Amino acid sequence: MADMYALETRVDRTALDEAVEFTSGLIRIDTTNRGGGDCRERPAAEYVAERLAAIGLEPAMLERTPGRTNVVARIEGTDPAAPALLVHGHLDVVPAEAAEWSTDPFSGEVRDGVVWGRGAVDMKNMDAMVLAVVRAWARAGVKPRRDIVLAYTADEEDSAVDGAGFLAQCHAHLFEGCTEGIGESGAFTLHTGRGRTLYPIAAGERGTAWLKLTAHGVAGHGSKPNRANAVSRLAAAVARIGAYEWPVRLTDTVTACIVELAALQGLSVDPRGRGFDLDAVLPKLGPAAALVEATVRNSANPTMFSAGYKVNVIPGQATAYVDGRTLPGGEAEFAATLDELTGPDVRWEFHHREVALEAPVHGRTYGILREAVEHFDPEGHVVPFCMAGGTDAKQFSRLGITGYGFSPLKLPVGFDYWSLFHGVDERVPVEALHFGVRVLDRALRTL
Repeated sequence: MADMYALETRVDRTALDEAVEFTSGLIRIDTTNRGGGDCRERPAAEYVAERLAAIGLEPAMLERTPGRTNVVARIEGTDPAAPALLVHGHLDVVPAEAAEWSTDPFSGEVRDGVVWGRGAVDMKNMDAMVLAVVRAWARAGVKPRRDIVLAYTADEEDSAVDGAGFLAQCHAHLFEGCTEGIGESGAFTLHTGRGRTLYPIAAGERGTAWLKLTAHGVAGHGSKPNRANAVSRLAAAVARIGAYEWPVRLTDTVTACIVELAALQGLSVDPRGRGFDLDAVLPKLGPAAALVEATVRNSANPTMFSAGYKVNVIPGQATAYVDGRTLPGGEAEFAATLDELTGPDVRWEFHHREVALEAPVHGRTYGILREAVEHFDPEGHVVPFCMAGGTDAKQFSRLGITGYGFSPLKLPVGFDYWSLFHGVDERVPVEALHFGVRVLDRALRTL
């Protein structure tokens, strides 16, 4: 058996080639999640399960709803007393409008050293890299010290009710012993100018607070005065929500991120100190400010409005939806603020709700993830950050699993990772996948 602590790479040429092959192969399987249950991940789950079974693992294929398939497999470690590690990724993707793309979004084409297609960065690339790594271990005879549970999930791009939520609720035993997990999205290259590169590792997520607002009024003829107009009441509430300036609330993760980003600019700041002016500091961080701008406050963005059925009829009810996000520890403030903004004539309720997360950034696990990246890019700077949105880590947190976003990619200057997430012409460089495989191999074996 290979020595677990001899950290020379266990990645061979086959693993590098398979990372590309599997990314392309998974992209070619259309797993578009249009919401409301309109998705079928099973063909992609079968693709993954077949390649896990080929190295002697026993993948379980689990469904809450026919066709909405999850895959879970456990790699046994050498120390049964050690806590297990979860590595997870989702198989579904968001829709792609083919007419807007320069290539077929489900072609998985490899052209000019780049893999093209929906899921190339979110997140079939990570699914493929993990698959390539564990198959390389099997060829090399590597066994980790602790058990590693692999989870390929359905439905992450909607409610996770058929995916990680279902697994956490109905198949918790498959994750027995897991204390930590890694998944999307972090350890990608962010170029900030002056030749400096960052690798942000996600150590937190804002909570999800999708809201439904309902206003009731008095129905009537559109030609007559109406002081109880449901549309007017709701529109006023939505306008107040959209215009509201949420106060700054700095979590531990965001505070650590600001301090490190400022230090890279030669600045010494104390975000916890009296008189700290965030608005004055952010412009000095350059492009890296994008890592914190969306996560220094709670937020609530109106997204949908529905009312009426005829232009000359005042409806008795109007509804709207708001995409709310909450910081760790900010849930009570969020609810109290919504009560105030909606007022007495509009009722609000949670349409979908998930917890906010925060993981330690000064402990062993974060340190290992940082070292693995910096080992393969010594000029890079790893920083912690909090995701503005959320991932399956929320569902797995119900099992006591602390989550980090870690799907490493070394990206060239000018490669706009942010815009390709759910964007047009989504793609990933082949060399980025090769880097990710090497980093994941080192990180997972050290963990």
